[in-house]
Amino acid sequence: MNDILVKLTDILEARKSAGAEDSYVAALHQKGLNKILEKVGEESVETIIAAKDAKMSGNNQDLISETADLWFHTLVMLSHLGESADSVLAELNRRFNISGLEEKASRPKSK
Repeated sequence: MNDILVKLTDILEARKSAGAEDSYVAALHQKGLNKILEKVGEESVETIIAAKDAKMSGNNQDLISETADLWFHTLVMLSHLGESADSVLAELNRRFNISGLEEKASRPKSK
């Protein structure tokens, strides 16, 4: 599965500098972080709605599709900020063998 993330990361990086008329990803990058965040937020809401619908219908296809959209736009966000899926995977790997409660307690308190 990591092969998919590697391929997608490479494509996202290549399209960062493509022309906006030729690439959706390039158009998002040119519109800036706020537009990318808007898309992440929109896809988050659509994923939540799809999960609720899936619970009622027993059909997860829309949930899978919306989750793919959310992950995609999140990867665009990371790319825009100079990060990639590797950074997230490294963080998830770091958390193995740490209780979720311990990990959360170790985070700095928000104001």
